Amino acid sequence: MSVLSDRWIRERALADAMIEPFVESQRNEGCISYGLSSYGYDARVADEFKIFTNVDSAIVDPKNFAANSFVDRKTDVCIIPPNSFALARTVEYFRVPRDVLVICLGKSTYARCGIIVNVTPLEPGWEGHVTLEFSNTTPLPARIYANEGACQFLFLKGNEPCETSYADRAGKYMGQRGVTLPKL
Repeated sequence: MSVLSDRWIRERALADAMIEPFVESQRNEGCISYGLSSYGYDARVADEFKIFTNVDSAIVDPKNFAANSFVDRKTDVCIIPPNSFALARTVEYFRVPRDVLVICLGKSTYARCGIIVNVTPLEPGWEGHVTLEFSNTTPLPARIYANEGACQFLFLKGNEPCETSYADRAGKYMGQRGVTLPKL
């Protein structure tokens, strides 16, 4: 597998709508950077957040996820409580080619503040808004800025197209829009 360049990402984004909307160069004036970089794409976080709360003493269970374990917020600045967690989504909608695997890494600006961004790999053939998981590992409230950079996606090309893609097996998170909760 090789990491794909800005040239390849731009060509696929424009020709195949691999990333929509697509920002052709890094934007960083007065904001946390986003857009095309040398060997990746820095995606933005949208203004929709699900912030975990323990007001109702809910238990987080991936097999039976309780809606009362979080509160919904649509805001330009999300405040994650100390040692807490929030779900969000990318502004961008991704369509992953059949011969590519996409890995996501958090941005150093957030990591240096104790805010960890986690995303599982985007599999070949998957498409949708990416659900982002933000962990505030600090004992202080933390801010996440909507419509600014949140994470970087790296595109890895396989030696050949996969035999069975995420779309072929009708994966449960295929075509997700908005912040998507765990599914069984």
